[in-house]
Amino acid sequence: MNYTRPLLALLALFPTSFVVADSTDYPLEIENCGMEVRFDSTPESTVTVGQSATETLYALGLSDRVSGTSVWFNPVLPEFSEADANIERLADNDPSFESVVNKRPELVAAQYEWHVGPTGSVASREQFHELGIATYIMPADCDTKDNTTGGDGTRIDAFSPEHVYKGITELAAIFDVQEAGETLVADLASREASAIAQAEALDLPEDLSAVFWFSSPDQSADPYVAGRLGAPGYMMDVLGIRNVIQSDEEWPNVGWETIARADPDIIVVARMDRRRFPADDIENKLDFLHNDPVAQEMSAVRHGRIIEMDAHAMSATLRTIFGLEALSESLSTLSFEQ
Repeated sequence: MNYTRPLLALLALFPTSFVVADSTDYPLEIENCGMEVRFDSTPESTVTVGQSATETLYALGLSDRVSGTSVWFNPVLPEFSEADANIERLADNDPSFESVVNKRPELVAAQYEWHVGPTGSVASREQFHELGIATYIMPADCDTKDNTTGGDGTRIDAFSPEHVYKGITELAAIFDVQEAGETLVADLASREASAIAQAEALDLPEDLSAVFWFSSPDQSADPYVAGRLGAPGYMMDVLGIRNVIQSDEEWPNVGWETIARADPDIIVVARMDRRRFPADDIENKLDFLHNDPVAQEMSAVRHGRIIEMDAHAMSATLRTIFGLEALSESLSTLSFEQ
């Protein structure tokens, strides 16, 4: 099934105040992840907590408004490396509340609600608001998701790139750069449609199946794999692939014996620079798949159908479209003859 829609149809899904206009009429009020946020003018200084928020602002041409970044999985996109080099990285992972506040931002833009939410690991939104600092959480992390369930949260409905496009459109309105937002959404929507069309043109098996492995808390422990409603679930759905993991959790722990019994045709493994867990290292993932007595017997391993993907593309971000492109391209190179 082709889930792409023309740009105007996508924008029609958003509140009318966020459809591209000539300029923002301040004060601007936005309902963001269950909270009303008000902007009296364009934020002059922003701290980002999460790579998605950072790269979205860079893609909108707003690197000069970013005074500090944090929470990185992989290197910044190459086209933003020069701008990023001049911006302070407060932390590779969670920054402290003090380090964020010390930058005196007018806005904190976060990728995940668990960083800046009711029990935020950095701080609650109220703590920032009490200091006159506005907060914005990328809608892709909360519009179809319950983050009160712990861990990475539970999807209550399927992720769609529409939620990424909504975040781009709203940030463009906050910073009064609507034309840049429109251009970025149009480019991503076009790339999304092309990737889907490429896969539809392939002669793929009818019941093609896959599992997405993000990481593991220990090398031999049950892995964190993608549930059916997150960004990887979206990729599989639109490319005609069945996810062998049917959980609604974003990244459930599932045992290798269970995965092996499902015997996915494809294993997609996350590639990242982060080193929180041993299995963050893709070489450790590959070594495990080829040497573990259970994992090595899976069809995907025996037939060399292991695909490496940017870890950040597996999260609900603008990079999801790049992951979709990479997956579609990889499908064209694989053989499914037994």
